[in-house]
Amino acid sequence: MARPPLPAAAPLAFLLLVLVLSAVAPAARCSTAGVGYVSRLLEIQDRERAPAAVQLAAARGALRRLLPSRYSSFEFRIISKDECGGEICFVITNHPSFARRGVPEILISGVTGVEVLAGLHWYLKYWCGSHISWDKTGGLQTHSMPKFGSLPRVHDAGVIVQRPIPWSYYQNAVSSSYSFAWWDWKRWEKEIDWMALQGINLPLAFTGQEAIWQKVFQQKFNISTSNLDDFFGGPAFLAWSRMGNLHGWGGPLPQSWLDQQLCLQKKILERMYELGMTPVLPAFSGNVPAALKDIFPSAKITRLGNWFSVESNPRWCCTYLLDATDPLFVEIGRAFIEQQLREYGRTGHIYNCDTFDENTPPIDEPAYISSLGAAIFEGMQSGDADAVWLMQGWLFSYDPFWRPPQMKALLHSVPLGKLVVLDLFAEVKPIWITSEQFYGVPYIWCMLHNFAGNIEMYGVLDAVASGPIEAYMSENSTMVGVGMSMEGIEQNPVVYDLMSEMAFQQRKVDVKTWIDLYSTRRYGQSVSSIKEAWNILHHTIYNCTDGLYDKNRDVIVAFPDADPSSISFSQLRYHRYGKPLFRGAVLNEKTGLTDEPHMWYSTSEVVRALELFLAGGDQLQSSDTYRYDLVDLTRQALAKFANELFLKVIEDYQRQDAYGVAFHSQKFLNLVEDMDTLLACHEGFLLGPWLESAKQLAQNKEQERQFEWNARTQITMWFDNSVEEASLLRDYGNKYWSGLLRDYYGPRAALYFKFLKESLAEGHDFRLKEWRREWVKLTNDWQNSRNLFPTQSVGHAFHTSQWLYDKYLRDPDTYDQ
Repeated sequence: MARPPLPAAAPLAFLLLVLVLSAVAPAARCSTAGVGYVSRLLEIQDRERAPAAVQLAAARGALRRLLPSRYSSFEFRIISKDECGGEICFVITNHPSFARRGVPEILISGVTGVEVLAGLHWYLKYWCGSHISWDKTGGLQTHSMPKFGSLPRVHDAGVIVQRPIPWSYYQNAVSSSYSFAWWDWKRWEKEIDWMALQGINLPLAFTGQEAIWQKVFQQKFNISTSNLDDFFGGPAFLAWSRMGNLHGWGGPLPQSWLDQQLCLQKKILERMYELGMTPVLPAFSGNVPAALKDIFPSAKITRLGNWFSVESNPRWCCTYLLDATDPLFVEIGRAFIEQQLREYGRTGHIYNCDTFDENTPPIDEPAYISSLGAAIFEGMQSGDADAVWLMQGWLFSYDPFWRPPQMKALLHSVPLGKLVVLDLFAEVKPIWITSEQFYGVPYIWCMLHNFAGNIEMYGVLDAVASGPIEAYMSENSTMVGVGMSMEGIEQNPVVYDLMSEMAFQQRKVDVKTWIDLYSTRRYGQSVSSIKEAWNILHHTIYNCTDGLYDKNRDVIVAFPDADPSSISFSQLRYHRYGKPLFRGAVLNEKTGLTDEPHMWYSTSEVVRALELFLAGGDQLQSSDTYRYDLVDLTRQALAKFANELFLKVIEDYQRQDAYGVAFHSQKFLNLVEDMDTLLACHEGFLLGPWLESAKQLAQNKEQERQFEWNARTQITMWFDNSVEEASLLRDYGNKYWSGLLRDYYGPRAALYFKFLKESLAEGHDFRLKEWRREWVKLTNDWQNSRNLFPTQSVGHAFHTSQWLYDKYLRDPDTYDQ
């Protein structure tokens, strides 16, 4: 690949560019053994891809939406793989006719519409110093682009960037619920544009499948509407009803929802195909309505065990699984694939199925497991002769059932090249290493990164910058792609910027160099204090190496449910020095898990990074990307400070210091209120849009109440509860959103502190059952409430952040007096 020349007035950031882009110089090998295994599918997809004119029109539509004022500055072209050395690539060149007035300045060519837009993004990043992220995380930064007619020129020979491997995967099976649940076409169109700009060509496409299932089960298997009402989950819980974890929870689904979502799916698929993407459609996993066992009494249908229900309530617990070896399995699997083909008119031949995700097979005999895998694939292949099974590899990470013999039996049950595995959590727990490259089966190296859409600054940038390259370059590699498999989006944009770039990198990225340039691109100018801050964030927040899942359990958003006398800890200070772990371990009696905040960095260094961010505020206050990052960083520092305040409350209680409990608990509640004020300063941290987008999809008042209940429940109690026992999944979907802190998290904490103070004042033990009863009632009331929350930000992000830094973080010991 040719390196770009430096602009005449090149800032230091562009000097770093040469080092960053040297990583994409062609590597010694342009493919892997795994790519060879899926070569037939790749050939089919190339033949069936949308015509070049259609892809160009779709790419130009995305350009017009992204840069309407620069639309005429670029020309796009679709080229063959032969023009890319037989690989998939994009090419950036100076337009040959630019000397003439009114002619485009830059020509971007690509094998598909996705490559064209990825090439556009590459040019904007590395020649114009621009930045693209989700709107909620700051959106588009193009202030650094030169004026019209003065776009930077590339080297005369042009720039060619090849994909080392063919696929760039996107989404998790639960992203559809944690992030996409309430999206309309306008939001989906924006996301598909974002996908293409990031080079994503293999996205999940799960929207609307309930309407397909309705037609299959009603027309071919005599399942009634009422039985399907019990089968499907509510709008915010469809991901888990699809996986067979629950049924009926949050439902029933109105017919208008089913019709609306199917219509939306057709628009989504059409745009994806137009851009040259390969949407991954769902396949039958064995999850069936309860009524099927009555209609087919001889079928091998098993009722599964309880999945996190408090009382194993049959209204939504314990779903039914059809054994894959039963002949009915293939019949249903074929009917589902065929119905999708009838509705959509085409397919990319890749289907996702996760029969064993949190559903362990009843027998560990390898021969039986092999028969299950073969039957699952037969259900797909009988509906599409060219079908390929895409399977999440999460089960191999967490379930000890999957020892090497069982894992091999499943992976080898399907012809080689007909199964692709997502190494779902490869940035932390790569399975490709311990499984000898999935025992010869093609796989995609994925970054999981986020759970439940929680808001937490976190990442493993060094692993992201090196892990895919190590996997790709390893001996006998079966890697066929990279992917982003987060449970929720619209957070930590730096992580996704780097990860998406790895689809085009053939050598490890120097993160220090890359992040220096990132901070300049993100804000549109180079500010020394901001650069220094990002260097700190790189080796602290974004350098988590402890191997733990980053499930946000900060006290504010995941309040401990425990008798304060039973909370044990060995470190109670603010930990301004060193790298501590929070030691307020609280045992969940039901799950056996500890609700313990994750700490992997020195908080004093992060507070220093915040100081440096504030120091750059005079130059960057007008930047939306800066405002988002400033609010997020301030929130991160204050959240960890809140954890310490809570521990002080508990320490005071255990010393029977009533004054200390009153003093520190009020400080905690004041902090929650202040953080709500901070979060209100940016649209990326508001509760209102989540609730309003849910209500906007409703057709009547009854649906509006149902959809809002779904939206409120997912981010609080999540699943069922009893009068005295909260959901086992409470706070799993927690969010740092303005409105949620002030209206729910704060009152919940105040309730707990009330019981602490009563215990000391009246001389009795902490009344845990009474606390739980009132907490559950508070939560259930909140789930059913209808109060409104702002959908637009209010307040000044910089001034609010500076105020809170001065109040809480400049000298925490002074604040404690």
